[in-house]
Amino acid sequence: MTTYGPETTTDEVLLGHDLAGRHYMVTGASSGLGEESSRALAQAGATVTMLARNQSKLDKAIERIKSTNPTARLNDGIIDLSDQQSIRDYAREFLATGATIDVLINNAGVMVCPFGKTVNGIEMQFGTNHIGHFLLTNLLMPAILAGTNPRIVNLSSAGHTHSDVNLVDPNFEKSEYNAWESYGRSKSANIHFTQEIVRRYGDRIQSFAVHPGVIITELGRHLTPELMNEMTERVKSRSTSSSEAKETGALPFKSVEAGAATQVWASVTEDLSENNGAYLGDCQLGVEGGNPSESGYLPYIFNRETAEALWSLSEELVKQEFPEAT
Repeated sequence: MTTYGPETTTDEVLLGHDLAGRHYMVTGASSGLGEESSRALAQAGATVTMLARNQSKLDKAIERIKSTNPTARLNDGIIDLSDQQSIRDYAREFLATGATIDVLINNAGVMVCPFGKTVNGIEMQFGTNHIGHFLLTNLLMPAILAGTNPRIVNLSSAGHTHSDVNLVDPNFEKSEYNAWESYGRSKSANIHFTQEIVRRYGDRIQSFAVHPGVIITELGRHLTPELMNEMTERVKSRSTSSSEAKETGALPFKSVEAGAATQVWASVTEDLSENNGAYLGDCQLGVEGGNPSESGYLPYIFNRETAEALWSLSEELVKQEFPEAT
């Protein structure tokens, strides 16, 4: 396996890769990691469909990419992952084109926002980060299965260490809302979702969950001093954190190019063929019990019963069943 690390960038991952003829779809592509992933993949020759909920912001992202790569093969699509009808409308229109998807990168998300609900009445972080991508992925599955060496990359986070999923009270109707706990639930859900995709589709699809690292992007727009302090205290309490992190609560920051590298690596590397369903960080395989700020994860994210139950709950919340592959 090629050796990379926390400072590896998207361009370094893609060095020597010719992605001409391959089609990538990236959610949350109007800024941050989604835009950088789209830029790098297009630079390597891929056709990239960039999805976002704001047309103006998406247009500007496309302009920025084409300013350095005028021949970039970019498509755009508008989708609101907090609105199931928006997801259904986009998926229906896309499938009608007959196009296939070789790699879907579920990159979009919200983080530690104030309590709120999606259009469909689901707690916002869980409803957007997991349920939105659950519905989109399953609706697009015919196009994904028709792709060449198809992959689904789900952006998770070290934030999964804040909480496993809550299958009994997903909308905080019986408990007090905590923004970090909510975020943790949604990021754990991304990993369980990855596992269940692999169980249901086996070798027909590769799927990976990715921790990008700590990057300054629009994702952090809801971070208040109180939430930052809470995160600092949580980092200090992690028994596997570095000695510096235990003392100060400081996390290693990455550039956007390094932050997007792991999801790009997951979408192109052949080094992971024997590790379908893995959790990844710093362009490396995850380590159970390791430092969550790097590639470490907590063991509860690999639980078949939880993954199956989450899939069933997700079907209830989108009011549609997606049968196992035959």
